[in-house]
Amino acid sequence: MKSILDYETVALVDEDDAIEIIDQTLLPGRIEIIRLHTAKEIWDAIYLLQVRGAPAIGVTAGFGLYLLMKHSEAASYEEFMKELKEKSDYLNSSRPTAVNLSWALKRMEEHVKSVTKDGASFDLSTVLKEMKEESERIKAEDIDVCRRIGENGLTLIKDGDGLLTHCNAGQLATCKYGTATAPMYLAHEKGWNIKVYCDETRPLLQGARLTAFELHSAGIDTTLLCDNMSASLMKTGAVNAIFVGCDRVAANGDAANKIGTSMVATVAKRYNVPFYVCAPTSTIDINTPTGDQINIEQRKPEEVTEMWYSERMAPDGVKVYNPAFDVTDNELITGIVTEYGVLRAPYDKAIRELFENKKQK
Repeated sequence: MKSILDYETVALVDEDDAIEIIDQTLLPGRIEIIRLHTAKEIWDAIYLLQVRGAPAIGVTAGFGLYLLMKHSEAASYEEFMKELKEKSDYLNSSRPTAVNLSWALKRMEEHVKSVTKDGASFDLSTVLKEMKEESERIKAEDIDVCRRIGENGLTLIKDGDGLLTHCNAGQLATCKYGTATAPMYLAHEKGWNIKVYCDETRPLLQGARLTAFELHSAGIDTTLLCDNMSASLMKTGAVNAIFVGCDRVAANGDAANKIGTSMVATVAKRYNVPFYVCAPTSTIDINTPTGDQINIEQRKPEEVTEMWYSERMAPDGVKVYNPAFDVTDNELITGIVTEYGVLRAPYDKAIRELFENKKQK
């Protein structure tokens, strides 16, 4: 019998002009695989969180842009790039905080420019072939990057540790392993006896519905707790380290992640629990100086007042504050775990050196 880990989070079905995803809004009650064909279906899937997690969104964007351009009838490079820019901008409007979305779309656009020598050698069939291959590279790299993040994160823990995570930065947020969960999966593969505590993650319950579901399915010792219980748990000494994912890291190391993450980090500082942000370098935005410049998505009030209830659980007309993310200040972060190693403060210097070293390779 298949478990949730046996399904691909995001897959290209080229012969059907489709992206195949797990509809994560239905988990854990029902595993349903759906196909996205149109620009509106892809946009909706990202916005409605049918596909979610910064890396998985990036992979979806790469596949989506290729599919939306696959039947282009552009007669020139200029026509093609105008059409590509329109479709890219539309997809990019679905989730403003996750940098992997804009990163993947920009990468696809830059690849087209490079293979056509900025239009000097434009051939439609060649360009489409290159776009498909580039989108597939984005996915393959995601799997490799997540495993390397896991290997680097593994050096920060030991057999028998209790680990806490917030939201879902697991396999369901990537194409394999996850980011924050990658050290957990690799520890489990080694036979280590780790215990993982999953914050429920209000208001959309990604920790309860997704992280707890996939870790439990993998056979990892998993315990679910409400968000407001993490301080009580940390005070007991049960948590040896915290691993979270992120949707964007600023150039100074401030990190935007699912709402509630900064509260976990603040409490961790109080109880001297190491707090690690797991971030592929594609999630680090060197063009955003600090977390103050990160655009935080505001979501519908119904997610708080009635989404999970048979009857509305708040007074009609009451105002609702529902940001999708918050920003954890860099001073609360013990380390940023990337595919290239663990970055330590001062983060502006560490991030700058990381990108300088990447350029030289």
